[in-house]
Amino acid sequence: MVEIEIGIMVRQCLARRIADKAALVAEIAKWERRRNRERAQIEWLFTVDRARQKLGRAYPAHAGHRPSCALKQAA
Repeated sequence: MVEIEIGIMVRQCLARRIADKAALVAEIAKWERRRNRERAQIEWLFTVDRARQKLGRAYPAHAGHRPSCALKQAA
């Protein structure tokens, strides 16, 4: 999610030349205040179950996890 937010910041705030560090800090602070005021959110669609389907070794199931129906069908 951090990479998504950084990409948004680059497109909305940093996609131009900024003269110096002080201006950069001010622009990022202004952008951050606006994002917070708007309560910007990321709609995360990649669920844990989907991660286990695609990246099984990186997201192993543990004893307390009950896989979804979609995962049971794929197995």
